[in-house]
Amino acid sequence: MTPGDEEYSAAQMPLPLRLGKHALFATFVVGANATAVAHVAAVAARKRGDIVWLWGGAGSGKTHLLQAACREAHEKSASSMYLPLREWQNVHTDQLLGAEHLGLVAVDDVDAVAGKPEWEARLFSMFNEFHGRGGLLLAARGAPTATPFRLGDLASRAAGAIEYRLRDLVDEQQLAALLGHASRRGLELDAATARFLQSRVQRGMAELCEWLDRLDRASLAAQRRLTIPFVREVLARERAE
Repeated sequence: MTPGDEEYSAAQMPLPLRLGKHALFATFVVGANATAVAHVAAVAARKRGDIVWLWGGAGSGKTHLLQAACREAHEKSASSMYLPLREWQNVHTDQLLGAEHLGLVAVDDVDAVAGKPEWEARLFSMFNEFHGRGGLLLAARGAPTATPFRLGDLASRAAGAIEYRLRDLVDEQQLAALLGHASRRGLELDAATARFLQSRVQRGMAELCEWLDRLDRASLAAQRRLTIPFVREVLARERAE
């Protein structure tokens, strides 16, 4: 599968790790995060050899940037791997052997495995493998020093990463992001309807994009445009199910 498909394998590893097709640098509204985005993009393009730690709340864009970086690396013929630890925390770490040979590894939800000896040992090994050459991106809800690692050497390595706190988008920036995602999906969504959707669902971009996908399917099934009455109808119907 190619990067333009719905999802594709980030690396020839035993785990079925996939990237969503809308996780692109082009679809990320930067807001107050310009420096962080530029740095992640430079690491993905192998223009900088750093270990970078992104942190912030749900919906701040951590997953989007990690997946965009893997896609960018793939498009530049570099091997990459996206690893969502909240989802894969119970997978045996032996399945990650060989990760040190990849051009880029993006580790999401690092805090999900904090305190788990096997995973902490594997993360420490990753830090050592990528130290000096870069290509390791990590994301968590908190900063490295706020992540409750039990392995002191891992905590020390993590504290040495270049860290960025991702700031939430303000309303107008989020509106621009929502309209951009709709356009990327081929949806005709005007600003008034987008604002209506903003006001009716949780304000994180992940939640908004999930509703865009639902509305896309509903619009195709009903052969109706995305208007405020139609969006209201779909929201009510799906929440009642």
